[in-house]
Amino acid sequence: MSSNLPFGFGVGDPDQPFDMQALGQAMQQFGQMLSQAPADSGPVAWPLVQQIARQSLQTTGDPVVADAELRAVVAAVELADHWLDEACTFPAITVAPQAWSRSQWFETTLPVWQRIVEPIATQMQGALPASLPEEMTSMLGPMMGMMQQLSAVAFSNQLGTSLAALAREVLSASDIGIPLTEQAVVALVPSNDAQFIEGLEVAADDVRLYLALRECAHQRLFAHVPWLRARAIGAIEAYVAGLHVDQDRVQTLMQDVDLANPEALQQLMTSGILTPEDTEEQRIALARLETLLAVVEGWVDDVVAEATKDRLPAAAALRETMRRRRAAGGPAEKAFSSLVGLELRPRSLREAATLFAALRSTGGIEARDALWGHPDLLPDAEDLTDPLGFIERSADDQLP
Repeated sequence: MSSNLPFGFGVGDPDQPFDMQALGQAMQQFGQMLSQAPADSGPVAWPLVQQIARQSLQTTGDPVVADAELRAVVAAVELADHWLDEACTFPAITVAPQAWSRSQWFETTLPVWQRIVEPIATQMQGALPASLPEEMTSMLGPMMGMMQQLSAVAFSNQLGTSLAALAREVLSASDIGIPLTEQAVVALVPSNDAQFIEGLEVAADDVRLYLALRECAHQRLFAHVPWLRARAIGAIEAYVAGLHVDQDRVQTLMQDVDLANPEALQQLMTSGILTPEDTEEQRIALARLETLLAVVEGWVDDVVAEATKDRLPAAAALRETMRRRRAAGGPAEKAFSSLVGLELRPRSLREAATLFAALRSTGGIEARDALWGHPDLLPDAEDLTDPLGFIERSADDQLP
């Protein structure tokens, strides 16, 4: 029996007989690696994701929220809501403010991450058997299932690490820009807020108040615009539907895979082999998602600017810092984007803020907030580049 198997699947020297003992040893190594996740776990082993994230947060530090920190957050949120009552038409949400540890942020947002990531992982994992000829898949049999399971283990390890890194960066429940909780909640992450303050020549109380203003504004918007939460998640789902993995590339890379070396296969799975390529559908969906994020962030930016006017001298500097932070994304956000191929950055934030400021200047906060009355009223990407033209067109549309 020759070891010249199709696509380079073999063990040892191709001129030597097939070594069943070596293959048996490889199977044992596979078993040890795959024991991290059950065979029916699907493309993402969520228990493993939780285990990896919890271990990472424990290792790097996850301070317990002190009572004094919670009291400070509650006080900041109460003052923020008082200021926001005069700066926007949406009322405060009636939930008790919370102060989360990093682990609490991870655990509370995990259900939404599952909804976002699972379809992406499914698309990526499905590309593996699809890239091989039918006779190859049939010949490999159970080995094909093991390879998919190994892919799930590798992906889950990376995902757990990425979400833990995000948990060490986020400042609040709404910091990513999309609704990551299934119910409305106002929450800050004090240990991360303290890191954010470092290097800023601003009093800690002022920074906490500014973050509370942003958090409360986000939560008011998502709580009182009933279609917005579904539209944000739907934009992500539309992006996922347009994903496509280059199967020719996968097939070419798989030619060098040696089943006797599970570690090498795992490295291959984490090398980006299954990363989706850009497609026209994907680019269109991503542009829509970026525009929606920019519109949300632009509205929050203007509302907070109005609320802090003549009240918080440090607001202008903090506004610029937050704009740059949201537009660029932190290291953990970039790592997550690389893993799942999805960026959550409002690239046109400044343009959206300018548009909402112009609306407020011409029609007051009522005219600005009225845009959220229906999805069709929101500006698109072209509108963000021409705020005054958008206002004129919107006025013309309302004429009898």
